[in-house]
Amino acid sequence: MTISLKPVSVDNWYSCTQLEVREDQKEVFPAPIVYWIAESKYVTEFQPMAIYCNENIIGFIVYCTIPDEDGDYWIPALMIDQKHQGKGYGREAMKQLLTLMKETLDCQRIMIGHRPENTVAGALYESLGFKRISRELIDGEVVRLLI
Repeated sequence: MTISLKPVSVDNWYSCTQLEVREDQKEVFPAPIVYWIAESKYVTEFQPMAIYCNENIIGFIVYCTIPDEDGDYWIPALMIDQKHQGKGYGREAMKQLLTLMKETLDCQRIMIGHRPENTVAGALYESLGFKRISRELIDGEVVRLLI
């Protein structure tokens, strides 16, 4: 298994829009990929990336290339297609993204959020070193920080 990240482009954007979470996950990942791609055309700091396993697109991730007012860089979205979940692809993609962000953006603080009922995401982010920063939900999400 070779996992790689590639920018969403004219060559792969449509394939990205065909990715889907399981029906029972649509509450925790409600925005379709096409939304994130469209938003990235107007929110210029959003960088959407396709997650590949070998030559196949298996997931999607978005990160911010500009910090917020507190100096934090955000990862607004991560999803692995329903057919490819549970194989460690999300973990490997996150590791690669974190390395990319630290090397190219020289960021010291990375933030990520997830719905409280998405315990799989919470466990993944925690295992990668993200710490919950508040007991309270922020915009309906658990927010985590990696320093």
